[in-house]
Amino acid sequence: MQKILTVEHVEKYYGNKGNLTKAVDDISFEVEKGEFVGIMGASGSGKTTLLNCISTIDSATAGHIVIDGMDITKLNSRKLSKFRREQLGFIFQDFNLLDTLTAFENIALALTIVKTPVGEIDVRVHQVAKELEIEDVLKKYPYQMSGGQKQRVASARAIVTRPALILADEPTGALDSKSSRMLLESFETLNSNLQATILMVTHDAFTASYCHRILFIKDGRIFNELVRGEDTRRQFFNKIIEVVTLLGGDNSNVL
Repeated sequence: MQKILTVEHVEKYYGNKGNLTKAVDDISFEVEKGEFVGIMGASGSGKTTLLNCISTIDSATAGHIVIDGMDITKLNSRKLSKFRREQLGFIFQDFNLLDTLTAFENIALALTIVKTPVGEIDVRVHQVAKELEIEDVLKKYPYQMSGGQKQRVASARAIVTRPALILADEPTGALDSKSSRMLLESFETLNSNLQATILMVTHDAFTASYCHRILFIKDGRIFNELVRGEDTRRQFFNKIIEVVTLLGGDNSNVL
């Protein structure tokens, strides 16, 4: 299998020698093409810091992060910006759609930025909209959409450029249960039909149960790993709850 992401001995420190905080402590793991991997952990565990380092929003203090064969820890700011535009897709909790653009225009903007030929933009936008079942909202503005529709438009924008890796940060955090389920089923569609590789940070066991594999972070280190394998989603959910219990917190403050 092709490795899309390799994280090697990554560390992230904040502060100075007198007051040093180690947010990420010697983490290593790999993600193969077509995997759907979740990262879980209590607040302050380092999971978001880790995602920020992988997404190039922040830089690692030590270690290497290789995405689709490129060591992003060695890139200068100009090359890093180009790599971010072309190889990474982002899905945020608060959608980050532009209010003055329609759904079609929000999705198409991602293609325009990477200089996709005009004739190809329409085809690719409609293709991904069909996969995510949002063709009926392409002419609508964000204020005319539900939260679930906005998040699926944001997902379409993330996948339409065909990035090597999609990074999702608490993507269901602002959604009700029905919209969350629809979004997660959309992720499954992107993953299975388009072989999208997804790395998702979540605090929610239900959301995590859609993943193929979960990495649990505690005190900046990988505490445990679960692989779904042949389990049903309900069986996997129960195993996730068991690990959360081992993490030393009740469901209310960890999940």
